[in-house]
Amino acid sequence: MIDRKYYRLVFSLFMSLFMPCIMSFFISIFNIGLVSAIAGIWLSTWLFSFMIAFPAVVIVSPLAHKFVNLVFNE
Repeated sequence: MIDRKYYRLVFSLFMSLFMPCIMSFFISIFNIGLVSAIAGIWLSTWLFSFMIAFPAVVIVSPLAHKFVNLVFNE
């Protein structure tokens, strides 16, 4: 298994895979509708959004954890 010290990085990887997948799918349908080429369009937008999302999640995640800790007074 992967060492526990990589937990946040692996979390960031999965988070940046799943969220852009869902978001890019619905945004693609919203913008262009259910056209015949929607799968190819969606996959290309998903790939692009993943390349943006992964570094963003890695950078923003520690800040988000700090805000959550403040909310819960930890």
